[in-house]
Amino acid sequence: MRVARPWTAAGIVAGGVGLALLAPAAPAPAVTQTHKPLPLERLFDNRAVSDDTRPGDADFDGAGASLSVRDLRAAGWTPGRDIALDAARLTWPRSAGARPDNVLADGQAVRLRGRAGALTFLVAGSSPGGPGAGASGVGTVRYRDGSSTPYALSAPDWRAGPAATRAVALPHLNTPAGQRRETARLYAVTVPVERGREIASVVLPKDPGPAADLHVFAVSPRRPGYGWTGSWAASTAGYTRVGPWTDQTLRLVVHTSAGGPRVRVRLANTFAATPVEIGGASVALQASGAAARGAPVPLAFGGRPGTSIPAGAQVFSDPVDFPVPADANLLVSMHLPGAVEAVPVHSQATQRSYLSAAGSGDRTGEPGAGSFTGTLTTWPFLTGVDVRGGPGSVVVLGDSITDGTKSTQDANRRWPDVLSRRLRGQREVPAYGVLNAGISANRVVADRYPGEGVSTDTGGVSAQHRLERDALAQTGARTVVVFQGVNDLRWGSPAEEVIAGLRSLAARARERGLRVVGATIAPCEGESLCTADADARRSAVNAFIRDSGGVFDAVLDFDAVVRDPGHPARILPAYDSGDHLHPGDAGLAALAESIELRKLVG
Repeated sequence: MRVARPWTAAGIVAGGVGLALLAPAAPAPAVTQTHKPLPLERLFDNRAVSDDTRPGDADFDGAGASLSVRDLRAAGWTPGRDIALDAARLTWPRSAGARPDNVLADGQAVRLRGRAGALTFLVAGSSPGGPGAGASGVGTVRYRDGSSTPYALSAPDWRAGPAATRAVALPHLNTPAGQRRETARLYAVTVPVERGREIASVVLPKDPGPAADLHVFAVSPRRPGYGWTGSWAASTAGYTRVGPWTDQTLRLVVHTSAGGPRVRVRLANTFAATPVEIGGASVALQASGAAARGAPVPLAFGGRPGTSIPAGAQVFSDPVDFPVPADANLLVSMHLPGAVEAVPVHSQATQRSYLSAAGSGDRTGEPGAGSFTGTLTTWPFLTGVDVRGGPGSVVVLGDSITDGTKSTQDANRRWPDVLSRRLRGQREVPAYGVLNAGISANRVVADRYPGEGVSTDTGGVSAQHRLERDALAQTGARTVVVFQGVNDLRWGSPAEEVIAGLRSLAARARERGLRVVGATIAPCEGESLCTADADARRSAVNAFIRDSGGVFDAVLDFDAVVRDPGHPARILPAYDSGDHLHPGDAGLAALAESIELRKLVG
């Protein structure tokens, strides 16, 4: 283990403003396990963040490199700021840039309270020899009843870890020789805990060894959203250039599944490098087009009409009394007061939304459609609508077939929409909300969008990399349906690779207490990439799904539903949208109608 370097200067105690930094003191003894749980900030023993005018002040990695406080501020990660990541609220250290701001994990006991569905750690690994493989170890969650459970925590390397799963990416490293342009990343990593049991403390993993250090900046229980049901969701598929949009209002049209007496929305700045300012927001029922049925109801964020969303983070609006009907179109409006040149986006909405003219100001409170002169076929920023009450939600993790590609625009005929209507029309099983986490062109094991930077590719990061954000962290999630793999196979992935990816998705979801339902992959002969070899690999993956030996809690045989009985490698012509890959409205309805609803519940 690398021993932390304490600094002996009055400037550190006073915040370091305008004071010279003295040389490091003599090395302290190696950190030993703290038996009495303490707040995390009292355990900080490493300084990862330096002021750009004094880049040698901090030593994150044992070789003198550190994060730039200026870069962090530019991303909206200011000292003491609450950063919401995958439904967990983490506090960026108040000491960042002035004093120790993280702890090198070595068995310390962290005081933590509350019941949770999971714990989220803000972490990174480092290596004094340069970019490495990250750091990992096993810690312990201790409960108030005296019991405990182990957890495994892995922290990707701050310089070499994947872009697709980072919480924030920063463009520079500070070193004693000055600043250099190289990407640095921090990660939010979530681990399961025993649901319903009250946490007393968390023991961090022991020192992973001399080759790497595991840095912990924050840890927080992630509450499972008791009393809320997810009614609508969309998955961020990329980060694309727009406009620029300046002092304009977006009016986004979304379709509910479950209804309830109160509502809140989730806005996300996923994949972004800079914060976004939301000047105001509202919700209303749609009359037609951009026109509301009645006056839109204003939304607030922490009691304020607007908010700033840091790079990579999300925010929930305050709950508001607003009766949300099931199976209805809502208008969610948001004012963007500043210039916005790129946005996190769900690209295949199959739904028209609306945009006011540049410079038109805050139109979120207007019931009429007159100000909304532009149209959108994407969903920027908005990733969720939750309603109060209800039994919870089914999340459908999928690709373009789930996303609704080739279904009728503005008609809500995606197969999850049809499933939602079926659930509400019966009383045999709970009438779950249905959350569509489909992304067109998405894959199980490979990223389309790399997870960083402005790109025209909106195929999303892989299902492996987005599972936490798009499924496990969804409000009220009870069941996950996995219907993916055709894009991996069309682009040449071996069947064994896809099977391993599906196994991993199922294991991670079940570890978190969710029911996992697997769906077989539909045929696509006639589409240019659906070769005979791809179909042979599809058959191998489907054989695994049908007889997976308990990997899935239940199976939906979507292949059998839409294939042509006389030619099983292709879609039945009556169900084919015409491109031989995507079912049309009739085929999507057939998928939803085929589901034995009891398979969705435990």
